Amino acid sequence: MSFKPESYQEMFMRVKSKNEGGFIPFIVAGDPDFDTSLEIVRIFVENGADALEIGFAFSDPVADGPTVQEADLRALQAGMTTQRGFEFIRKIREFTSIPIGLLVYYNLIYQMGVDQFYKTAHESGVNAILAADLPPEESKDAITASKKYGVQQVFMAAQTTSNERLEKISNLCEGFLYVVAVMGVTGARGDLKTSTVDLIKRVRNHTDLPLSVGFGISKPEHVTNVIRAGADGAIVASAILDIITENLQDKEIMKKKIAEFCQKLKEATKKID
Repeated sequence: MSFKPESYQEMFMRVKSKNEGGFIPFIVAGDPDFDTSLEIVRIFVENGADALEIGFAFSDPVADGPTVQEADLRALQAGMTTQRGFEFIRKIREFTSIPIGLLVYYNLIYQMGVDQFYKTAHESGVNAILAADLPPEESKDAITASKKYGVQQVFMAAQTTSNERLEKISNLCEGFLYVVAVMGVTGARGDLKTSTVDLIKRVRNHTDLPLSVGFGISKPEHVTNVIRAGADGAIVASAILDIITENLQDKEIMKKKIAEFCQKLKEATKKID
């Protein structure tokens, strides 16, 4: 591992000192193939990414909409496995120190063995793990392993999350808290509802952790809105994956469009006093 990972705390302090929010793009490792997805991550880093959210392909991603499902399928067809996913992370660490979060389904962790998964994650340079389908009440084994290996455990808060449950999540969560912007599965949305702004403010009342907002953040104005509402970071997934999907026949155009989109998204994190 060439680069020692920067912590989420260091990253959020760094962007805050510049009066910015964190821009966190997402990709499924190996979509559309190993080498191209690694090139895309490099484009993320060169065009404003403050941290990375990396998905490991899974055959039944229940929390995800068609865009991520298609990305998972492409990655699986390209030969991606959990072990290849960790190899992908190690390759990223050859050129950047920014925080890397894994977004996975617990079945992948369970199949490898919880202890082994977190050990390998730490050795590969992962900062944090979010298992999309792991409720806090069933997270004892994951949290034990996360503390053993120094990999932070992240949880989600949604509009249906009660204040009492927010307190519980806040006490277990490390690194940052993932705020789900919209109800339903992942996917690009046309507009951002006022309920998202209200949720950010409600979650903020229950935790001092940095808040990163995802699900449906697909335009620069969405990024601006969530940062101005009090979020510390914006996670953009499906809108980037859509660019991959639409340009599979011309990877040079794909990469050019991703670079331009990332620049606009990063610019949108800058707070105007």
